[in-house]
Amino acid sequence: MRYKNSIDGISSDMLKGFFTDWPNPPNSQTHLKLLKNSSQVVIAVDEDPNQVVGFITAISDGVLSAYIPLLEVLPAYKNQGIGKELINRMLKELENIYMIDLCCDDELVSYYEKFNMTRTNGMILRNYNRQAGGD
Repeated sequence: MRYKNSIDGISSDMLKGFFTDWPNPPNSQTHLKLLKNSSQVVIAVDEDPNQVVGFITAISDGVLSAYIPLLEVLPAYKNQGIGKELINRMLKELENIYMIDLCCDDELVSYYEKFNMTRTNGMILRNYNRQAGGD
């Protein structure tokens, strides 16, 4: 497994199989665009077959705050420590930031607590008609 902090050498063809439980998933081109537009990204690449198998993104002002909107590992690669490695690498990238926030489902709270994250209240607004991204 190779981990990268950039999308150099990553094509949309390498981004198949993500967002499996989304009713309106973004396509591979939109996925590549969201990776490109993120402040930070860490990508896990299986060199054989040269496919992205996991990624984490952060959006940040680079001073005080960062938000981690996405962490995904392909189903066939789950429970191999890839998600843990992606989070650890991202938290290292963001170590000089005051607040690092993310939202997660209740069943994932205990997972993120292992990274010294604390449960808190949050508010969200979702425009599901825009879930696939695009223009």
